[in-house]
Amino acid sequence: MWIPDNASIPDEKLTRYLLIYKVRNDKSQFLAQAGFTAQNAESLRIAIQALVQSSEAIEDRTNEYGTFYEAKGELVGTNGETLFVTTIWLQRQSDGEFQFVTLKPAKEPRSDA
Repeated sequence: MWIPDNASIPDEKLTRYLLIYKVRNDKSQFLAQAGFTAQNAESLRIAIQALVQSSEAIEDRTNEYGTFYEAKGELVGTNGETLFVTTIWLQRQSDGEFQFVTLKPAKEPRSDA
């Protein structure tokens, strides 16, 4: 399954959750390694969109809100650094639309070199 190009990535998810420091489950410092900050949140949105255009999503689970999918891949940062992440998406039961939920660090892919 491919996440559609028109999948929603709410501004608040970027600017009020991923890119600001949280005492618990902070992702801002991880994302800062690739140059993503609250001042360039649009760059993170573009990187997430690029990731899902190149990575197939795998169904994870279903609940009363809809079906959750994971898409793993690389986020290329504004400073050229690459972060390996798992993105989480929800296909909402209410209207069938896809919405970005979050991302988390992933282990780097194995290299056979």
